[in-house]
Amino acid sequence: MTKIITKRSALSTLVAALLTTQSWAVFADTITNNVYSEKGLAGTLTQEKIDEQNYKAKIEFGWNNRRILIDETLKLNEKGLPINFSLKGRSAFGSAIDETFSYNRGIAQWKSINESGIKADATLDFYVPSNNRLALDNATMRYVLKNNKYELDVYPQGKMLIEKMKTMKLGEQTVHLLVTSGLSLTPNFAWYDDDGNYFAQSWGSMYVLRDGYTKSQFEELEAIQKQAEQQHLENLASKLTHDVPALLIENVAVFDGEQKKLLKNHDVLIKNGKIVEITKHIKKQNGVASLDGKGKTLIPGLWDMHGHLSKDNGILNIANGVTSVRDMGNDHDNIMEIEALFNTNQVLGSRVYRAGFMDKYSENSAGLSVKSLEEALETVDFFADNGYVQVKLYSSIDPNWVKPISERAHSRGLRLSGHVPAFMTAEQAIANGYDEIQHINMLFLNFLAGEEVDTRTQKRFSLMGEQASGLSLDSPEMNAFIKLLSDKRIVVDPTVSTFRSLLMTEDQKINPEYAAISEHMPIAFARGLKGAEMHVDEQFKLSYKESGEAMQKMLKKLYDAGVPMVPGTDNIAGFTLIRELALYVDAGIPAADVLNMATLDSAKLMGVAHQTGSIAEGKVADLVLIDGDPLKDITALQKAALVIKGEQAFKPAEIYQAIGVKPFTTSPSLK
Repeated sequence: MTKIITKRSALSTLVAALLTTQSWAVFADTITNNVYSEKGLAGTLTQEKIDEQNYKAKIEFGWNNRRILIDETLKLNEKGLPINFSLKGRSAFGSAIDETFSYNRGIAQWKSINESGIKADATLDFYVPSNNRLALDNATMRYVLKNNKYELDVYPQGKMLIEKMKTMKLGEQTVHLLVTSGLSLTPNFAWYDDDGNYFAQSWGSMYVLRDGYTKSQFEELEAIQKQAEQQHLENLASKLTHDVPALLIENVAVFDGEQKKLLKNHDVLIKNGKIVEITKHIKKQNGVASLDGKGKTLIPGLWDMHGHLSKDNGILNIANGVTSVRDMGNDHDNIMEIEALFNTNQVLGSRVYRAGFMDKYSENSAGLSVKSLEEALETVDFFADNGYVQVKLYSSIDPNWVKPISERAHSRGLRLSGHVPAFMTAEQAIANGYDEIQHINMLFLNFLAGEEVDTRTQKRFSLMGEQASGLSLDSPEMNAFIKLLSDKRIVVDPTVSTFRSLLMTEDQKINPEYAAISEHMPIAFARGLKGAEMHVDEQFKLSYKESGEAMQKMLKKLYDAGVPMVPGTDNIAGFTLIRELALYVDAGIPAADVLNMATLDSAKLMGVAHQTGSIAEGKVADLVLIDGDPLKDITALQKAALVIKGEQAFKPAEIYQAIGVKPFTTSPSLK
């Protein structure tokens, strides 16, 4: 299960992982792996051996209204290489899966709903599907271990690299920790048995374990897996971090967030992680590194105000110039460890601001779930006692709980935000104490769902797609609602790119939200960007597209009315933020204001604008050197040449090369 950082929130992180899962079964005539969530058994992954060359597999599991159902068939040749393969089923959001591969007489062919290919090849290679699979990945690892071959050419292109990290006994069973890389943004660490069949793996709050083994046995493997992952990330950080106790950036255009303009041909002096001087013609000093910023723009480090951090997506934020992230829901121990690792640069990552996540326990709940109002209030106190900045509520929260939760949160100095709970309107949530609303669909659902529709389900997505385009943004009711948001200074965290991905992606086409970067990505990751995410009936396809466009119009209406907005992702770290900002500009918001939203405005909301968020003397040197002028072309933000976080500097080109991404620009030398 390769850890790619991709679509939607932490609740969808497992889908992203499964897009390149490595092996989901235990070898026998019929074998089963169990998938567990914090609620218990979440599903099964079963493989049947028909004979030495033929296999069947079934993948069936779900979480938070997502359910993956896949049937797989596989035929191998006498050497254990795949010659026929098929996948049929549906993805987590209901889109169809239908994928095949064949090799016959020197011709390899593959076809899915989203793409097809053919290649004349005298030497048969392994195929990497664009969808979840089980038997094929078992066969791949079986071949690797049997033939002691740890580098494989793969179709459609590229190489799969496998390294054996650890071997140990678990009862009578020998298992191996293998790390696979080359296909996606991050390597995959997972346990396999002697026959190369998937045995166990930890993934966030979920895990997979061979049927018949205990949780305590899994925990033994999990500890070793996490230690290996940690060492990998620490090695990357050591390799890719440049210490800059003193740095002079010359002849650069400096973005002045207070004045919303560029200061041309300025020099910026940084010492001990702080901005010391900003003026023209600073005299060079001994012991101070320097670089020429001609043709480049220096901006404050960017903020992602809707992240779900993991140890391994911090590197993507840094590569994209994101130096601060508000984490909008995580396991407490996990986010505390991440914060400590990022703060010390032991692992590459941003500065962390923590929002506590809470839902009411139900079949639709997610993350930290409480069963009573008393427990909810105790959880608010826990967040306050442990340095969180706000509380985020989710869709299953009882509407009657919102007011007492808000009162407790506000009394403890915390802000309250989140999804609007099911059977409650956004207006009611605001009246009961919400300071902020996550996701632009919640604004539309104020009118489309009201108090009647159960938005704990996928209705919060499908209703948006089917009806949002028909909702007037200029009606008296809508104007009154927007005025309410503005008057009460209710912050909106739109994550519009993520919802466009959900509503507007089409089969056989690259997700338009990532079209600009797809050719830079590793093959498995790039293929995962193609195709529809949701099943959409033919009669609604135009409505979904127009609803995606309606979100753009809503952005501009919010901006014109003075509603405060903060940009966030809830999706692929780093890359999605660049796209989110471009969408704001495309909606008609001036680029300077968009940059301020992603820097100074976000810092103000988090109460730290006195020390960060803009380029000013005395502030922390969280900075990004852009190759180009983002005020003229906001997409220039993708061309980060250098990222500075206090006393450390990072070269995005080096980072991208280390994780298999084609760089977007070159990085300067620090002399």
